[in-house]
Amino acid sequence: MKKFSLGTFSLKSTPQQRFAGLFVEGKVASIGSLAEEFGVDALKGKSVLALLENWETSLAALERVAGKPSTSSWYAEDQLTFHPAIDLPRQVFCTGANYRKHVVDLTVDSNVGPEGLSKEELRKWAEEMMDQRVANGEPYVFTKPVSAISGAYEDLVLPPTTTKPDWELELAVVIGKEGYNIRAEDAMDYVAGYTIVNDISARDLIPRTDYKMLGTDWMRSKGQPGFLPLGPYLVPKQFIEDPHNLSMRLTVSGQTMQDETTADMLFGIEQQIAYISKYAKLLPGDVICTGSPAGNGTHYNRFLHDGDIMVGEIAGLGVQRQKCVSHNG
Repeated sequence: MKKFSLGTFSLKSTPQQRFAGLFVEGKVASIGSLAEEFGVDALKGKSVLALLENWETSLAALERVAGKPSTSSWYAEDQLTFHPAIDLPRQVFCTGANYRKHVVDLTVDSNVGPEGLSKEELRKWAEEMMDQRVANGEPYVFTKPVSAISGAYEDLVLPPTTTKPDWELELAVVIGKEGYNIRAEDAMDYVAGYTIVNDISARDLIPRTDYKMLGTDWMRSKGQPGFLPLGPYLVPKQFIEDPHNLSMRLTVSGQTMQDETTADMLFGIEQQIAYISKYAKLLPGDVICTGSPAGNGTHYNRFLHDGDIMVGEIAGLGVQRQKCVSHNG
């Protein structure tokens, strides 16, 4: 079977006319054009979200057209503007503190733990705490507004509300059918595919210092416009052999900041789906951001500023690139 991916695009010559596209061997064709060419009603007039709403039928139709010689127009990537691969999902769920080394580093960097411990003792304490969490705990999940979503190559406008904008490269799981109270052993049946996200976070806005009993404020710290670049592509799950063993790498202005694999997750995809669907109904096209590995700006005490270039990549899913632009720029 020929490998393919999906996305949402417009031609640079006609930027207002978005279309769902099929990406095959470095070229993109309109799925609508392919549907007309081959007479495939299941694909006609569909956005990527609409395709996900009837994913089993859509996938079978996409498999048929992806392997056929075509007379439709196929475009090089540099002819296209990339919009969010799913334009737009209904719900976004984010699993926080889900990479072992990342949480341990944050614990040590923030000196959060029993008093009087050396750094080495604090690290050992944090590692043991992670072991206990995996054995007896549950994922920690919050939601993110869909208005935060942007395309994989759009500029990130740094808002005036924060002085510590940070990066979080993440594997995102895309849901392919509705589900509620899903068992972990059935969870992968609900997955349509995978994409890349960058869970941009305003670190100085996370704690609520005005009323400490409220704890954290994810809306203001993670929900601002552009704070979730999504894409460039949605890759069907059949083309990703093991989502729990994918290399991840993010650079900021040429310097490697995150370099890890998804194997460092504390709670795997199945556990996250089971936990989320215990409390919320999952819908086709929903996105689950599965956590970010070690190497965030907090660890380096280095945050995003005007002119920075972020490049994030996950094996098999492509590359994102964002230029950071001051809100005054």
